[in-house]
This record gives sequence, structure tokens and C-alpha cells, in this order.
Amino acid sequence: MQPSERRQDDQGAERAERAESSKRASASETGASRVDARADVRVDVPKTVRALRAAFDEGRTRPYEWRARQLDGVIALLQEREAEILDALYADVGKPSLEAYAAEVAYTLGEAKLARAKLKGWMKPESVSTSLLAQPGKSKIVREPLGVVLIIGPWNYPFQLVMAPLLGAIAAGNAVVVKPSEVAPRTSALIAKRLPEYVDGDAVRVIEGGVPETTALLAERFDHIFYTGNGAVGRIVMTAAAKHLTPVTLELGGKSPCIVDRDVSLEVAARRIVWGKFYNAGQTCVAPDYVLAHTEIHDRLLDALARTIREFYGDDPQRSPDYGRIVNARHHQRLMRLVGSGEVVLGGEADEVDRYLAPTVLRDVSPDSPIMADEIFGPILPVLKVPSVDAAISFVNERPKPLALYVFSNDARSQEAVIDRTSSGGATINHCWMHLAVHALPFGGVGESGMGAYHGRHSFETFSHRKAVLQKPTAIDPPLLYPPYDATKKKWLRRLL
Repeated sequence: MQPSERRQDDQGAERAERAESSKRASASETGASRVDARADVRVDVPKTVRALRAAFDEGRTRPYEWRARQLDGVIALLQEREAEILDALYADVGKPSLEAYAAEVAYTLGEAKLARAKLKGWMKPESVSTSLLAQPGKSKIVREPLGVVLIIGPWNYPFQLVMAPLLGAIAAGNAVVVKPSEVAPRTSALIAKRLPEYVDGDAVRVIEGGVPETTALLAERFDHIFYTGNGAVGRIVMTAAAKHLTPVTLELGGKSPCIVDRDVSLEVAARRIVWGKFYNAGQTCVAPDYVLAHTEIHDRLLDALARTIREFYGDDPQRSPDYGRIVNARHHQRLMRLVGSGEVVLGGEADEVDRYLAPTVLRDVSPDSPIMADEIFGPILPVLKVPSVDAAISFVNERPKPLALYVFSNDARSQEAVIDRTSSGGATINHCWMHLAVHALPFGGVGESGMGAYHGRHSFETFSHRKAVLQKPTAIDPPLLYPPYDATKKKWLRRLL
């Protein structure tokens, strides 16, 4: 018996558990259908936004106590409804339970607990030095909530990518409209049903639906819009926001490159690239989109990638409980058209009914091929040859700035060259997208991969206005600033200005 066969036999119990999860998800789907059936009864979006603004204007969301209660509510939701969340994610995206727990539940819980622990400190006014000209006086930065904000979530991580920005918005004291993705209907329905049970429904509202509801929301005036998704819709969001001069955070995507130098720990690199690429079946905005492999290690890297895929998912990944599915038939068909962009090293098998596409590695891919035009967002990994790290840097810089960039090298000079001479939203050296796991690091794009950032305190800052406050006493009022400006005043003003 081969190791992969033993592994699959050992995982029979987990496959059975997953099947049971699917049954529970089917029951969830019935409930979701009832929710979806209400789509004909349009939500009164203007009325909803007016009610939220009234709640904000009366000061409901500003106190520390209110913010703390909302964070406690989200923590309770995550702890008490974990099974429901995992079932919904499996039904929508076919997420393996551990991947769903780690990326959607555990990560969000970590963000929530951090915000709850640090909230008082984040809200505290920040004292800064006061210039001589403004003396006597005291200067401080007061972080105030922006007002009523809109959060529009995507389908690939449909729970976490709604809840994580929501944590920042409520920690900062805002009223919030949450718009989950209609492409993940079970998760959207769960958020719409459960979130109001744990937070203040007068200040946090969930609006489900598709294009009509989103269009209606974007017609309203918000104080901030937070959108996660693709660049095409990002442009629509930004255009709508411009009508009201509303600031935006756009978490987009792009073709995140993975540079593999010749001086590299090849087996480690292969494991980390395969993990980062095929997590959630490649439907991750920071997944390695393509690999630029040094000519000297190109063939050996391909062999290592193939071995690792078999080690992770067995000889038949469709049977693996650890491998996800494509979100729907339309995306499955789109991805299948890309498989022919190069020579298949491993994978290529597909089952549209099961929304399955095998982990696929391509070689001999032309830079001008269809797969290199746009973000792949699926389990296909093109591997291209480059003669040097410098050539890889040039290749990256000739294209739009990516959301993430990865470099695998044991050479500190190569690492430094890639980080210093390229621009990306974030980067990880010798791993893939682990910079997201560090709550203290901002996560966001640059250029076409987005604008603004969040995670940890950066989420709180995104939804706060940093108001400058100078406090002056009245007991002392030096006449230096006031006319008439005689020679003595001019001399001192020149020294102080």
C-alpha cells in the first residue's frame, strides 16, 4: 500500500464527518433559500441608513462601554456559533474544516480579542509636543468615529472578510451597514440571522442581496466605504463614493509573484508555496499567482512541487478532506479555460458537478498567455524561468503593483534587493502570506491592488478620524501675535516661525 493510500484510509472518519457536515449545510441551505426568497421585498436602504445616522448622531456608539459590548458580542458569536459558521463555509465554498476554522473563525477571534484588550488604550487621546509659537498650550490627537460606514464583503473568505473590518468599525465607535457577498448565500444568511443576536441592531445592520442592493447602498452618503473584491467593482465603488467625497478602503488583489532564487531551501520552499497556493483551492487574494524560478533550480522546483502536492493531498486530491472546491460553475469554467496556457506538470483533472479542479502546476508558460493577464484566483500555478533575481525584479516591476510578494532565498542580498526594488502591498520572505497572521502589521494594497490598510490597531485607525486639538489657557495672552507689528514683534516672530 502506498503512503498516500494509507493516508486516505486513515482519513475515512474525517470524510464521514465532512459528509455529515454537508447534510447540516443542506439544512442550512433550506433556511438560506427562505432568506433569499425575500429578495423580492426590497430593503428600504435610505430608511436604514437614516436610522443608523440617527443612532450615531445621538451619540449611541461613542462610549467605551458600547464599543466594548459589541466586541464582546462578536467574541461570543464566534465561540457559540462556530459549528454553524463552518457548515455555512463548507456549503458555500467547500472549505475543509481546519482551513475554515483557522482562516475564518480563529483569525477573526484573535482580532476581536486584541481589539477588546487594547480598546481603552486605542481610544485614549495622544499627547504631542506643542510648538513655541503656540505656547502656552497643550496639543493632542483625539480619535473620533467617522460616522456611518459601509462594509462590502467578498465570497472567498465570506465570514472573516466581513467580520474583521466590522471589528475595526465598531471599536472606533461607528454605526455600520454590512453587505455580505451574495455569491456565498449560506454565509450571508448566517451573518444576517446571527449578528443581530449579538450586537446592537440599532447601530449595526446587515443588508443581503446582489447588484440592486449594492447599487442602492452606493447611492447613499456614507462616511467611509470598505470594499474587498476585484478591481473592476473597486472602480465602481470609488466612482460612487466620489459623488459624496466619501473616503474608501479598497482591498483588491492582483497577480502576487513568488520569486525563487537559486540559493534556496528547495523542499521547504516547495511545501510553503504549495500550502500558500492551494489553500482554499487557490481562492485567496494573496495566494502566489505565479512563480519566477531561477533557471538553475527550475526543474528541481517543479519536481519538488509535484511531490509536495501528492504528499499533501494524495494521488487523488478529489478524495482528500483537506482540499477545497471552486465557488461555482462560472468560476470553474473560467479556470478550465486557463489550464491550456502551458504544459501541465501535474493536475488538470476536473469535475464540474463537484466544482473540483485538481491542484495544477504549469510549465513553459508565455508571459503573454491568458493565465498571465489577470489574477488566477484558483488552483493553477504557472512556473516561469528567469535567469537571475534581477530579471525577476524587472518582470515584477513591468506589471501592476501586487497585493503581496514572496521571495524564497537564503541570500540576504537577494532578499534585500527584492524588498527594496519592488512595490507591493505586503511581502513575506521565505514563506507565503504569513505576514497576514501578524496582527501588528497593516494589511492592504498599493496602486491597482488597493488603498488603505487594516488588521489590529490599523483597523481602528482606518475607521477613525485623527482630530487635532490645541488647548490654550486664557489667563495668559501674550500680545506677540496681534497688530500692530512693531520691530520687536517682527524680530521675535521671525525667530519663532
